[in-house]
Amino acid sequence: MGADKLWLDVAGRPLLAWTLQALGVAACFDTVCVIAPEERWEALQRAALAAGLGDDLRLVEGGDHRQDSVRAGLAAVPGAELVLVHDAARPLCPPDVFRRVLDAAREHGAATAAVPVIDTVKRVSADGRVLATLDRDELVAVQTPQGFRSEVLVAAHRRALADGVRADDDCALVERMGGEVRVVMGDPVNLKVTRPADVDAVRAALRVVAVARTAGATVHLTGDEPS
Repeated sequence: MGADKLWLDVAGRPLLAWTLQALGVAACFDTVCVIAPEERWEALQRAALAAGLGDDLRLVEGGDHRQDSVRAGLAAVPGAELVLVHDAARPLCPPDVFRRVLDAAREHGAATAAVPVIDTVKRVSADGRVLATLDRDELVAVQTPQGFRSEVLVAAHRRALADGVRADDDCALVERMGGEVRVVMGDPVNLKVTRPADVDAVRAALRVVAVARTAGATVHLTGDEPS
């Protein structure tokens, strides 16, 4: 996006502040560990306090790749029974999605939020030829949070490090060990900010909340307490 998207101003706050508030609204975590460059820690502490996350916030320096950063975060919470990995660029995750993933991880060992694929998906060759049309009923678009029993994710990261394997999806590391991953229903509003248009979508969603409050309606989007 040509900028540090997590610190873009969205409705008067950095984008990341809305993600932290989403965690605060969910209110189902003993510890929140934010993996970020050290020069951002002071600002993160302020945002976390504003989101009600000051009781047990841990700030950890990240690595060169996402996988390295997740591994650093795991090392910072060695006594955790369950761990949940969430993209900082998903600021609108509803509280019930966090809770569904945690419940499924507790029961099955690994779980991820996902939503049904609504578009027709085709597999194509490098030169653009259609190779197959995939069965949409068997496809989902995976989101975060992704949740795990701690020992499951730690083992998956250790194996990946030993094998020299990299992945942008923690569930994929569990899958390659033969572990079972359960899918629970995510939410379309839980979008990942990747392009400038995604920032506009987040701003629009937050405006819906502001308008509803003015009208006296009850609207609940992530990062916003019920009015």
